[in-house]
Amino acid sequence: MDKQNLKLTSAEIGTLWAQYINGTATDTVNKYMVSIIEDEKIKALFEEALQIFNRQKNQIAAFIENEGFPVPIGFSEQDLRPGTNRLFSDIFCLHYLHIMTLHGLLGHTASLSASVRKDLREFFDTCDNDGKWMYHQTIELLLEKGHFQRDPYFYPEATPEFVSGQKFLDGFFGDQRPLAATEIVSLSFNIKKKVMEKTLTLAFSQVTTSKEVRKFLQTSQKVSDDQIKTLGNILHQDNLPVPMSWETEVTTSQEAPFSDKLMLYHIGFLLQTSQAYHGSGLGVAMRTDLVLTYEKIILKNLTLTKDWFDLMTKYKWLEQPPLAPDRKKMAKDK
Repeated sequence: MDKQNLKLTSAEIGTLWAQYINGTATDTVNKYMVSIIEDEKIKALFEEALQIFNRQKNQIAAFIENEGFPVPIGFSEQDLRPGTNRLFSDIFCLHYLHIMTLHGLLGHTASLSASVRKDLREFFDTCDNDGKWMYHQTIELLLEKGHFQRDPYFYPEATPEFVSGQKFLDGFFGDQRPLAATEIVSLSFNIKKKVMEKTLTLAFSQVTTSKEVRKFLQTSQKVSDDQIKTLGNILHQDNLPVPMSWETEVTTSQEAPFSDKLMLYHIGFLLQTSQAYHGSGLGVAMRTDLVLTYEKIILKNLTLTKDWFDLMTKYKWLEQPPLAPDRKKMAKDK
């Protein structure tokens, strides 16, 4: 087999396509944030993020073009409204970069695991290294600013223990056992993602010019708020701290810095990405009440994502990924 002339597989094309769409959306938001950030250290990180993605974007486009596929439209300067009033504080911008870096790391790892061709594996390896560098930088700066939210911690047991019975799973009747460390980290992680989602829906809902988009964003905001309260209450019952909200980091501006298409797409991306984190939380949940909670959240988000899909397709804002050949249609048209 000639390793140098391997054609990209459907999985490899799919990951490149998704990286391009999601990357250009985030990059457009980052460009706006660079224009409003006053803190020099935070601004420098965003400028580095723009340079990193510019290199990645050009390489992704080259991979796609060389296989004969059209480069996606994605998002661009046309989705940016320069000169609008500040919508976010500097600290929220830094939190945004940190959370989106986490999403990027997950995406790069998934893309790497789906890649076979050496040049593509090396590319995603580089993307992963860039993401890890940015991850460390955002944490260090959040710590320096006193705004990094650490997960709950507690005192260790004297010796290792084994599960001794069915009571370990009970979450509804009798005395519940305390949360396990593996369950706590998932709860805290999911709340942080929901806080970001809620904050962006709040900000976007006050600046969008579309009544339909606003209605969806307001619904999404309420769903996020309900889920934050549900997950937070589980931590609260064990006297564990709940991650703080960021709504106060949104200004009162009513000028939209982005197109309605970008704002709606961004929330849909967060909804879909959050399902992976909810699934991970469900996978480690060993208390019956936690299992049911995650199942309800996942089902609710599926319904909300369907509403998002209907709205995106109504306005023809959702780009179609490459499809497999329709063999039945080809035979019929022959």
